[in-house]
Amino acid sequence: MFFIKEKKFQYPFFLFFTTIFSITTLAQSNDLQQVNSAKLYIISPADGSTLKNPVKIVFGLSGMGIAPAGVEMSNTGHHHLLIDLDVLPDKNLPIPSDKKHFHFGAGQTETLINFTPGTHTLQLMLGDHYHMQYKETLVSKKITINVE
Repeated sequence: MFFIKEKKFQYPFFLFFTTIFSITTLAQSNDLQQVNSAKLYIISPADGSTLKNPVKIVFGLSGMGIAPAGVEMSNTGHHHLLIDLDVLPDKNLPIPSDKKHFHFGAGQTETLINFTPGTHTLQLMLGDHYHMQYKETLVSKKITINVE
């Protein structure tokens, strides 16, 4: 009799955990599909522009939303601006925060930056609530600007 009760007792737990696992997997799958259809881009300045300081950079994102760092919401992320970067950050680590990796964790969609005179490259990367890249890295096209 004890074994029968145990089997009856286990079935609801099995069903519960199977359902939770399925929902979690589906949610992750939907997030991945959303990332695959999202587009990250720099609205301004235009590629090849010659500019004076401070340079206003406006970020664009379609197919997903913006949420501040630390706020876990499905299909959202926040911007990271990569400046003069030759190689993308390690996918297994949080996106660095230094003079080549600028975090916009409050959900900002534009910034003003003073550059040293010369040629610079700009690229956007979308990070999740932990400043991590998505399974499918979401980056914009890299553009080049000239600062006088």
